[in-house]
Amino acid sequence: NVFVGSDTQLVAPVRIEDEVIIAAGTTVTKDVPKGSLAISRTPLKIVRDFYYKFFGERRA
Repeated sequence: NVFVGSDTQLVAPVRIEDEVIIAAGTTVTKDVPKGSLAISRTPLKIVRDFYYKFFGERRA
C-alpha cells in the first residue's frame, strides 16, 4: 500500500514503510515511516499519519 508519484528518486539507503504516499518529483533522502506523506521541498518534508487522514482510519 505505497503510492510513488512520477519522477521520484530514492537515494539509497532508504526505507519506505507500508501505507506511504510519496509525492511526484520527490527526492527521498531519509526513511519514510508508516502512514506518512513524503514531499520534496527544501529540505524533504515528512508528514506523519497523512495516509490515514487522506484515506481514512488506520487498519489493525
